Amino acid sequence: MTERGWGRVQNIASDSAVVIPAEMIHYGMSKTALLAVSRGFAKQAAGTGVTVNSVIAGPTHTGGVEDFVYQLVDRDLPWDEAQRAFMRQHRPQSLLQRLIEPEEIAAMVVYLASDQGSATTGGALRVDGGYIDSILP
Repeated sequence: MTERGWGRVQNIASDSAVVIPAEMIHYGMSKTALLAVSRGFAKQAAGTGVTVNSVIAGPTHTGGVEDFVYQLVDRDLPWDEAQRAFMRQHRPQSLLQRLIEPEEIAAMVVYLASDQGSATTGGALRVDGGYIDSILP
């Protein structure tokens, strides 16, 4: 990519990189390391036309997360109600107060992969629904 003078490297991190969960320290640590690696590679690619960024995804709606939600809330609730109950009870710091849809994270990925993303490099960009209680990552 550096020889061609253009390229995009994106790593998908997690809110757990910044808000380390007590029950998943190993996962949080690996995502924190991913942020550091991304920033380091961005420095290495400086001035080459290659951008390197991390996308910090917040609580995201996937099949596995649905199973997890239903382990913690009433299984008889319709999905929308179960999701709201989960967020209220287990992720109250989320400003979005719902799970993020994968397409919402994909929109950031598409931007970063585009020519319009050429000035965004070395970043840890949040698509976290306001989950991380910080104005910076």
